[in-house]
Amino acid sequence: MLAYTVYSEAGGVGKTTLAASLATAHADHGRDVLTIDLDPQQGSLTYLLGVDAPRNDGDADNIGRHLIDRPLGEFDELVHDTGYGFDLIPNHDMLENLPSLLSRAEEMAEDLGEYFSPNERLLEVLIDADVMTDYDTLIVDPPATAGPHLYNAIHATRSLVVPVEPTGKGMQSVEGLEDVVLNLSDSLDIDVGVLSVIPNGIGSTSDQQKYLERIRDLGFDAPVAIADRSSLFEGCWDQQYPPAYYTQEVRAAYDYEEATLAELDDLATHIEEVA
Repeated sequence: MLAYTVYSEAGGVGKTTLAASLATAHADHGRDVLTIDLDPQQGSLTYLLGVDAPRNDGDADNIGRHLIDRPLGEFDELVHDTGYGFDLIPNHDMLENLPSLLSRAEEMAEDLGEYFSPNERLLEVLIDADVMTDYDTLIVDPPATAGPHLYNAIHATRSLVVPVEPTGKGMQSVEGLEDVVLNLSDSLDIDVGVLSVIPNGIGSTSDQQKYLERIRDLGFDAPVAIADRSSLFEGCWDQQYPPAYYTQEVRAAYDYEEATLAELDDLATHIEEVA
């Protein structure tokens, strides 16, 4: 199974837009794709895809309930068809309190003499729901901040796709990425790998080859660099479409935007091959 977390230490680097773009491309390649939105914020994958999910309904079943072993229904009832060839487990407001909820669930399990690992819950839920049988591709989009959302995503997928800002600060984060991965591997007691590092938002005056070579020199796979496409991506968020569908349903893409969409499709193909 191809499984990865779209990971970034910082916000504003196009993490969620990239997740939506890759899910669309994988689906276009004939793969059965499930995406999971673990980000409790409003500007999330669920919002971008325009999925109408009851995130404010405290009585509704949601992924948070399943993570603390208090589901109100079957896992497959959480699955939404996005209309873009892939499925989504949407986020919910309960995810905002996930750290404390998992801690309480762990304490209760200990009192009962049961095993409960807060950072392994997503993997356990997916295994119990036979997700690895029903899908061949899994993409998880957690928040950038460290915590159980991120740790559950990484423990379930074991692999990262990392968008970075093509600036000195962004490159500095890449230089520290190996230590981050080692720390995650040690903390979660698993092997964590990096499938690709993607400079995202290259300006017209920037040397994209410079960023790609620097990332590759550090030992990471960097197949493409995505140019600054603010107009396209802001339009996607405004109209709630993944990029490939925004240019079909809202407005036609300019030639340079078509080139970027082709790069995103090539990136998905590359990830499928290296994984």
